[in-house]
Amino acid sequence: MPYSKFTLSKAVEDFQLTIVEGSRFLPEIPSVTPTPLLQDILKETLPWAIAVSSEKARSEGIINPVLLEVKRQLQGRISVFSGEEFNV
Repeated sequence: MPYSKFTLSKAVEDFQLTIVEGSRFLPEIPSVTPTPLLQDILKETLPWAIAVSSEKARSEGIINPVLLEVKRQLQGRISVFSGEEFNV
Protein backbone atom coordinates (compact mmCIF):
# COMPACT_ATOMS: atom_id res chain seq x y z
CA MET A 1 0.00 0.00 0.00
CA PRO A 2 1.47 3.37 -0.91
CA TYR A 3 2.01 5.75 1.97
CA SER A 4 -0.46 8.21 0.46
CA LYS A 5 -3.22 5.61 1.03
CA PHE A 6 -2.16 4.80 4.60
CA THR A 7 -4.45 5.77 7.49
CA LEU A 8 -3.97 5.03 11.15
CA SER A 9 -7.52 3.74 11.50
CA LYS A 10 -6.95 1.28 8.62
CA ALA A 11 -3.71 0.01 10.21
CA VAL A 12 -5.42 -0.40 13.60
CA GLU A 13 -8.23 -2.36 11.96
CA ASP A 14 -6.07 -4.51 9.64
CA PHE A 15 -3.45 -5.43 12.24
CA GLN A 16 -5.71 -5.39 15.32
CA LEU A 17 -3.51 -2.81 17.02
CA THR A 18 -4.04 -1.13 20.35
CA ILE A 19 -3.10 2.54 20.63
CA VAL A 20 -1.48 3.53 23.91
CA GLU A 21 -1.27 7.28 24.43
CA GLY A 22 0.53 9.31 27.02
CA SER A 23 3.73 7.28 27.35
CA ARG A 24 7.02 7.55 25.48
CA PHE A 25 7.72 4.91 22.85
CA LEU A 26 11.39 5.79 22.48
CA PRO A 27 13.81 7.00 25.13
CA GLU A 28 14.76 10.65 25.14
CA ILE A 29 17.93 11.27 23.18
CA PRO A 30 19.93 14.43 22.63
CA SER A 31 19.42 16.41 19.43
CA VAL A 32 21.95 15.95 16.64
CA THR A 33 23.01 18.87 14.50
CA PRO A 34 22.99 18.09 10.77
CA THR A 35 26.30 18.55 9.02
CA PRO A 36 26.77 21.36 6.51
CA LEU A 37 26.81 18.65 3.81
CA LEU A 38 23.28 17.47 4.68
CA GLN A 39 22.07 21.05 4.96
CA ASP A 40 23.44 21.84 1.48
CA ILE A 41 21.94 18.68 -0.04
CA LEU A 42 18.51 19.37 1.45
CA LYS A 43 18.69 23.02 0.41
CA GLU A 44 19.09 21.79 -3.18
CA THR A 45 16.79 18.74 -3.19
CA LEU A 46 13.92 19.79 -0.90
CA PRO A 47 12.30 22.26 -3.33
CA TRP A 48 12.55 19.65 -6.13
CA ALA A 49 11.06 16.88 -3.97
CA ILE A 50 8.17 19.11 -2.93
CA ALA A 51 7.54 20.34 -6.49
CA VAL A 52 7.57 16.84 -8.01
CA SER A 53 5.36 15.63 -5.14
CA SER A 54 5.88 11.91 -5.57
CA GLU A 55 6.98 9.27 -3.08
CA LYS A 56 10.02 8.52 -5.23
CA ALA A 57 11.10 12.18 -5.22
CA ARG A 58 10.65 12.43 -1.45
CA SER A 59 12.60 9.20 -0.97
CA GLU A 60 15.49 10.24 -3.18
CA GLY A 61 15.58 13.92 -2.28
CA ILE A 62 14.83 13.86 1.45
CA ILE A 63 14.78 10.42 3.08
CA ASN A 64 17.91 8.94 1.47
CA PRO A 65 20.15 11.95 2.23
CA VAL A 66 18.98 11.89 5.86
CA LEU A 67 19.65 8.13 6.15
CA LEU A 68 23.10 8.56 4.64
CA GLU A 69 23.77 11.36 7.15
CA VAL A 70 22.79 9.01 9.99
CA LYS A 71 25.16 6.41 8.56
CA ARG A 72 27.97 8.99 8.41
CA GLN A 73 27.33 10.19 11.96
CA LEU A 74 27.23 6.59 13.22
CA GLN A 75 30.52 5.93 11.38
CA GLY A 76 29.05 3.21 9.18
CA ARG A 77 27.49 1.13 11.97
CA ILE A 78 24.25 0.90 9.96
CA SER A 79 23.51 -0.04 6.36
CA VAL A 80 21.31 1.86 3.93
CA PHE A 81 19.66 -0.02 1.08
CA SER A 82 18.08 1.28 -2.09
CA GLY A 83 15.14 -0.32 -3.87
CA GLU A 84 17.58 -2.67 -5.62
CA GLU A 85 18.98 -3.96 -2.31
CA PHE A 86 22.35 -2.32 -3.00
CA ASN A 87 24.31 -1.58 0.16
CA VAL A 88 25.59 1.99 0.15
